Parts: sequence; structure tokens; C-alpha cells
Amino acid sequence: MNILLLGSGGREHALAWKMAASPLTDKLYSAPGNAGIAREADCVALDLADHAAVIAFCRGNSVDFVVVGPEAPLCAGIVDDLEAAGIKTFGPTRAAARLEGSKGFTKDLCRANGIPTAAYERFRSPAPAKAYIRSRGAPIVVKADGLAAGKGVVVAQDVAEAEAAIDTMFSGELGEAGIEVVVEEFLDGEEASFFALCDGDTALPLATAQDHKRAYDGDKGPNTGGMGAYSPAPNIDAGMSLRVMNEIIAPTMQAMKAMGAPYKGVLYAGLMITREGPKLIEYNARFGDPETQVLMLRLMSDLVPALVASRDGMLKSFDLRWYPGSALTVVMAAKGYPGPYVRGTVIGGLDEAGAVEGVEIFHAGTKAENGKILANGGRVLNVSAIGNTVGQAQQRAYEAISRIRWPEGFYRRDIGWRAVEREKQDRLR
Repeated sequence: MNILLLGSGGREHALAWKMAASPLTDKLYSAPGNAGIAREADCVALDLADHAAVIAFCRGNSVDFVVVGPEAPLCAGIVDDLEAAGIKTFGPTRAAARLEGSKGFTKDLCRANGIPTAAYERFRSPAPAKAYIRSRGAPIVVKADGLAAGKGVVVAQDVAEAEAAIDTMFSGELGEAGIEVVVEEFLDGEEASFFALCDGDTALPLATAQDHKRAYDGDKGPNTGGMGAYSPAPNIDAGMSLRVMNEIIAPTMQAMKAMGAPYKGVLYAGLMITREGPKLIEYNARFGDPETQVLMLRLMSDLVPALVASRDGMLKSFDLRWYPGSALTVVMAAKGYPGPYVRGTVIGGLDEAGAVEGVEIFHAGTKAENGKILANGGRVLNVSAIGNTVGQAQQRAYEAISRIRWPEGFYRRDIGWRAVEREKQDRLR
């Protein structure tokens, strides 16, 4: 079949890499893609906000199936428009994508359906939000209701920081995303990323992962879109996975179907594993980034029929197989990220880095120009590796990074540290 993949990041490169290997894929297109995706697919210059142009491209190129990578087109209803045009598409409808598009919507859904999450309140003006913060104390979490490109969440360590976050979000700096704010309880525990493939009725759990959100070593610095990840997440065993499915994913699926918005696509639950059990931090309506990079390295099964089964409502009798080892990815970002950064710097040594055993390099923000690879974003490369253990995958990824010549970039040197420490402790027992 002819497939069009929408997106241009590291997540989409990992998906393209996996889909290109499928015997079901006759022709793979990507819009707009990046320099790495161009090795797997024909990249086309389409504006994802121009749904009519995407539909016209699909019709003109006999595209059988569209896979939507990022959240913004999903929340803008691109799945609805493609399906209305008779083009099969993987991803949730606009109504279902509200699980990511509105944090307040999701929190209300949790409250109405007994899904464990942090205590919260919603606000549309600063004064009552600040009064609530003062009554609750800190640490406390302030979230813009809508999509804010990773800039809409502040984990405030004191009341003054929380109140400053309220002022920023209501200032108009985040546009429509900041019209409403959710203030919620700070959850104590260990985070994990949990993914389920959904077809409206059935949810199929995928492998787990753990992300590193902070910019710098030791989980210091500002929050980012993610500076690295590894899989599997050591804090989710079979019993915890079952609890997540029963207490969080299943009631969400039932609630969405009951309100006439059955959820199809991948449902990504950001979790906090607390002493009481799993609690939902937030939902994303798409594959995670950079978690997808490690999931695709570990996925043994063909991805394409799984995505088609999700769209067609056929997951009930479906199964996926995973490689038993571990995978880890390290994000290389432009200096200054997540703040202002410079584009257009030259990256060298990628072929040498890719020659390390078990390593795959997924491009995130890159472009090819005059035979060179240039940085073209904040998060630029995902240096990824597989191994028998997280420690081995980590060693391979950092060996590959040592061969990359990009002085304008930076990366964390401790990705996977929790799992590596666990593995050391296990060996000592």
C-alpha cells in the first residue's frame, strides 16, 4: 500500500524507519519530513494545517493510508477531514484528541469516571487561581489547558513561582492554550510513559518507557519536550501494567465511547507511580517523542498491520511481539534549547556514529543542504541503541555520540541512570 506519514520529528523518523521495513509498504511518503526521514521516504512539502492540500496529495498519489504523527493536526481535525474524503487514517478524531488538546477536559473525565489523578481545579482568571495556590501551598503544578508546544507546564517549588506561572499563562504569551489554566496537586513518585493502541473498543498495551524531561544532568534545569528515554520502564511490571489498563486506560476508553467520541489511535498516558498505585498526569493523543524511538527499536512485529487494525477496529484478536532486551535514546539539542537557539550549524560524524553496534540515529530537527546535514530545530538528533540491558544500550549510545562532531549541540550524560542503578543493585543481590 501507499502510505503518507505526517510530521517532521524524531518520532516520525522512527515510525518511517519501521514502516519502510514492512512488506505491506509499497511507497512511503512523508510531509514535510526531515533529512533522516528522506532516507526512508519521499519527502513532500505540505502544510499540515492545509487539510485540502493533504487530501489533494493523497488523491493525486493513490495514498491508501495516512499516519498522523504530531498532536496539532489531530486536535485540528485532520483525521475527520481525511476520513470524510474516503482516505483511511491512523489517529483519533478531533473530539477524541481533546484528551490531549484540553487538560481540563481530561481532568473532568477522570473525576467523573473515578480514574486516579491529581486533585485539581480549573481557572479562567488569575485571582482565583492564585487564591487556590495559596490555599494549597507548594510544590504545585500549573498547566495551560491547551497545546503549548511543551511550554505549558510549570512544576512550581514555591507559591511565588506558581503565581508567576499563572501571570505568564494568562498574559497571552501562549495564545489560546492559556485561556484556561489547570492547577493541580504535585504527585510524589516516579514517572513512566505507558502506551496503548486503541480501536474504539479494544486497547492493546504496548511496551513501556521512561522519559527524561529536564534539560540537564541530574534532572536539573527547565522542562523540555524530552532529552532522552529508555524502554522498558523498570517501575511498571506485569501487575502494574494490568492496574494501568484496568484503572486508567479501560475506563477512559469506555467514557470516550459513551460520549460519542470513541478513541482510535495510540493513547499515551503520562503516569506517576505513587505509593497508592498509578495516577494519570496527562494524556497525549499520539506516540511520544522520544519514547517512540525506543519502542520502534524494541518492536519485533510489523508496525503497519497494527496501525491498520487500530483504524479498522480489529485489535481484539491482535497481538504484538517485542524484543526482550532494552533500548535507549539520547537527544542531542541545539545549545540554548528549550530557549532561543541557532539553526543552520553543520553536524559531522553521523556515519561513523551509526556504525557502532546496535545504534540507530533518528533525525529530529535536521535538513540536508549541499551534501551536509544542518541543525534545523531545538531537539536535533536522537542517538538510539539496543542492548541486552539498559546499561549496554546506554554505553553504545554514548559511544556513538562521542563520534559526532557538533560543537553547537549539547546532551545529557545520564540518560537511563535510574534503570542502570537498578541493574547494578540487582547484580549485587
